[in-house]
Amino acid sequence: MFKNKLRNFFLNDLCILTLIIINAIIIFIEEFDISATALDYVETVFTILFIVELYIKISEYGFEKYISDGWNKLDFILVLISIPSLAILFNGEGVMETNILLSLRVLRVFKSFRLIKFMPEVDSFIASIKRALRASYIILGGFFILLFIVSLISCSIYKNVAPEYFGNPAISIYSIFQIFSVEGWYEIPDLIAERVGTTAAFFTRLYFSFLLLSGGIMGLSLVNSIFVDAMVSDNTDDLETEVEKLNNKIDDLNKKIDSLLTSQKRK
Repeated sequence: MFKNKLRNFFLNDLCILTLIIINAIIIFIEEFDISATALDYVETVFTILFIVELYIKISEYGFEKYISDGWNKLDFILVLISIPSLAILFNGEGVMETNILLSLRVLRVFKSFRLIKFMPEVDSFIASIKRALRASYIILGGFFILLFIVSLISCSIYKNVAPEYFGNPAISIYSIFQIFSVEGWYEIPDLIAERVGTTAAFFTRLYFSFLLLSGGIMGLSLVNSIFVDAMVSDNTDDLETEVEKLNNKIDDLNKKIDSLLTSQKRK
């Protein structure tokens, strides 16, 4: 009897959602006090409960059927990466006194991702994102190629003038992306202008203004517009389908009315 109740509990999505929410709250509280030993043990209990859930679901559905579902794959991975946190049960004080606990905390936080599974219409939302990525991958690729090329050019020109922003290609990519995102874009050229002559300062400001216009205002705006349009296109397609069905019904109705009028005239 108890076994069946336990099985039904872990197969009930609402019960699992409740456990995940409570677990997320405990993790949240833990971050206010790194030495909250009692909460560490309580949180470990939730890890064990999620392992039991995993075992029961695999026993119920079979591993192949269970893992074939995308959300179950996420659950499986998150439970696996949280298992190291059980080390506190075997060497509690030793774990608490080392930096291992900090790493275990990071792993345990990932379990909160399971909340995404229970969001309303989440499957439709993820499908929209996938569709948007497929529709915009060319423009996204073009944008990142532009970012890469401009970063190399800027690194070559300003490596010695502003090494904190263009000291190497990796730093340069981050700085150019910052300019493209219109986040404090004027600070970098102003800093460079202070370190070079008047003529070089003028062309520097002109160069970065062009980057802002081409990569930021036009480039990112184009990427955003295509991505958003692709995400909502499914709703538009559904609406067009419904309108087409309605038009077909109206046409059929008109044909029936015309046929009926014709038959009456003949009589």
